[in-house]
Amino acid sequence: MTTKLPIRAWLGASAIALAAAAFPAFAQETTDTEARLSTVTVTAQKVEENLQDVPISITTVSNEKLDVLKSSGADVRFLSAKVPSVIAESSFGRAFPRFYIRGIGNTDFDLNASQPVSLVYDDVPYENPILKGFPVFDLDKIEVLRGPQGTLFGRNTPGGIIKFDSAKPTDTTGGYIRAAYGNYNTTDIEGAYNYAAVPGQMAVRVSGLYQKRSPYVDNAFTGQKDRYEGFEEMAGRAQVLFTPADTGFTALVNLHARSNDGDARLFRANIIDAGKKGLGSGFDRDTVYFDGDNFLTQDAWGLTSRLTKTLTDAVELTYVFGYEYAQIESRGDIDGGFGASFLGAGNFGPGSIPFPSESSGAVDDLDQTTHEIRLAFDNGGPLRAQTGIFVFDEKVFITSKSFDTLSPGRPVNGIATRKNDTQSFGLFASLTYDLTERLTVSGGARWTDESKKFEVERTLGPFGAPPLGPISDTVKDDQVSWDVSATYQATDNVNVYARIAKGFRGPSTQGRLVFGDDVSTADSETVLSYETGVKSELFDNRVRLNADVYFYELNDQQLTIVGGLNNTVALFNADKGEGYGFEADVEAAPTENLLLTAGLSYNHTEIKDDVLLAPGCGAGCTVLDPAVYDTNNVLLGYNISGNAFPNAPEWIANVTARYAVPAPNGEFYAYTDWAYKGETNFFLYDSIEFGQEGYWEGGLKIGYKSDRGYDASVFVRNILDEETLEGAIDFNNLTGFVNEPRTYGVQIRWDF
Repeated sequence: MTTKLPIRAWLGASAIALAAAAFPAFAQETTDTEARLSTVTVTAQKVEENLQDVPISITTVSNEKLDVLKSSGADVRFLSAKVPSVIAESSFGRAFPRFYIRGIGNTDFDLNASQPVSLVYDDVPYENPILKGFPVFDLDKIEVLRGPQGTLFGRNTPGGIIKFDSAKPTDTTGGYIRAAYGNYNTTDIEGAYNYAAVPGQMAVRVSGLYQKRSPYVDNAFTGQKDRYEGFEEMAGRAQVLFTPADTGFTALVNLHARSNDGDARLFRANIIDAGKKGLGSGFDRDTVYFDGDNFLTQDAWGLTSRLTKTLTDAVELTYVFGYEYAQIESRGDIDGGFGASFLGAGNFGPGSIPFPSESSGAVDDLDQTTHEIRLAFDNGGPLRAQTGIFVFDEKVFITSKSFDTLSPGRPVNGIATRKNDTQSFGLFASLTYDLTERLTVSGGARWTDESKKFEVERTLGPFGAPPLGPISDTVKDDQVSWDVSATYQATDNVNVYARIAKGFRGPSTQGRLVFGDDVSTADSETVLSYETGVKSELFDNRVRLNADVYFYELNDQQLTIVGGLNNTVALFNADKGEGYGFEADVEAAPTENLLLTAGLSYNHTEIKDDVLLAPGCGAGCTVLDPAVYDTNNVLLGYNISGNAFPNAPEWIANVTARYAVPAPNGEFYAYTDWAYKGETNFFLYDSIEFGQEGYWEGGLKIGYKSDRGYDASVFVRNILDEETLEGAIDFNNLTGFVNEPRTYGVQIRWDF
């Protein structure tokens, strides 16, 4: 470890000093008329509305907060614990984020795994996991919608939605460029240019992102220095907005692409000590011992078009088309070490390596096509309505391989392929009615018909396993999801609301035949959620406080056994799952120069079944769940009923503070942010080892912002250099993967 105590103390003291400066300022009374919070506009219900009027638990991230959180080349996982009830993690690194909202998520690392949290990018749902990691740049805002969104957004939203909205072309010519450079030779460049080609009728916006980091982790087995943890990411977006005069018609065309090259996630053997939770004595961030290969390449592009036509003064027709294409290949040393224990002393390490494991996964071809046609009615009266249809088609071809790491050249010794074709059709309608000037009720429903055709085949089996398949089948289901809500304006600045919503996740399939012989399926998962909350603006719009409490019950909860004693991936349904808790968001502007935000959530989750069995680990961990045996005293598994959901910490908290000091032609400012992720278990079963105690991570940015559009700053992320587990591999040894190191650098930005 390279961290020095004086550096750690100085950085921590800097953040504490900033916070200390904030508290006296908050206590001051002021008549400053400029210290006000601006109105937040969201499109959570596919129309523009004031955040305070929407009967949904929502958090937005935009502007400077968004810029700060993704400093130093961060990918979309920067959202983890920065928003109440939201966790993001990945065993694929930058390519394959897995999101959890209110504890609902999916730990499955497979390339066709379904997720119960939908990611919607510019009105198009990104369903396959490798699409969800599209880089974050030139955004208007991020909206996090908690709870089922089954009416307007449909399938695969039991947990909620994370909604990304790009900055759109405007009639103002101009743009910005932001460039940052930091340790590990981290380069992060982002920019956009907006051109009013025909004022009032056509505008063009082009934006791009370039991120690069040099490798800094050594491979002590091969002697290679600075071999791993580098990446190079490029992404771009070109948009054209047509608004022909006096036609009531607009057309927005969006072409986007990304290229991502670097390393797969580094799995590190035996960095967890038996009998202890979290990182152990054998962890060294700068060193691994790999005898297998490790790389990741990813390319994707897509086209989105949004056509809108005003039919009458009250009726608007919208058509959204989306096409996404992607390819990815990832290969990793899964056992995290070298050699194998059966080779004898000195021929394996670090620690025990029962057997070598090196594998790769590739999406050879992914095509996703979506269509949505929507009619919206609003004549300025008490009734507002939407109705439409949604069509989804996805075709994906996947190849999985294993390698004989101990043989010369590490030849392929296992190959399996999968084909999936998912088709979904939805029909939806939603109504909102103002019963009185203060009471508004809403309701909607959506019927979805979905089918998945799949075919799996093993053409080469490791360890002498014979070819298998092809095995093909179809799973299908149709569901009705719905929501009803009521919003009451208690005062001019306080709204209270209540919402009941049903959502669902369609049937899932899984068949990783390289190491197993079985294809598993899971029936549709449904959720019924109850939520009530308050949205308020207090102290003459200096404080915005939104809070809610919720309860939900999952029926036929989809769960995935990942790894474990049998080193398998298998789907199954639990009878029920349950969650309850609360969320709170606070934003305050006590003075013109001080802005504070805070978020807090409590999420209690529980798997509920009479007896639900899952295999324990194959890595020497200490399983805490009761073992279940058959009549011959053969272990059947461990009863996980009553356990919390994996990757679902009970407590999540975050706080930010920005303080500015006026200066000639600008201001000096400091911005700090802190996030707390509570104690987390990584697997369905409970164990001592495979989890992480709660911890805080923080950041600090200090700079000068000119009235002429220039901004120069220094920043640091993971300011205290916390070293924590983010996940584990449990079938071979006590292998884990870890959080990002402390990074720091300088940044300049010019808005023109």
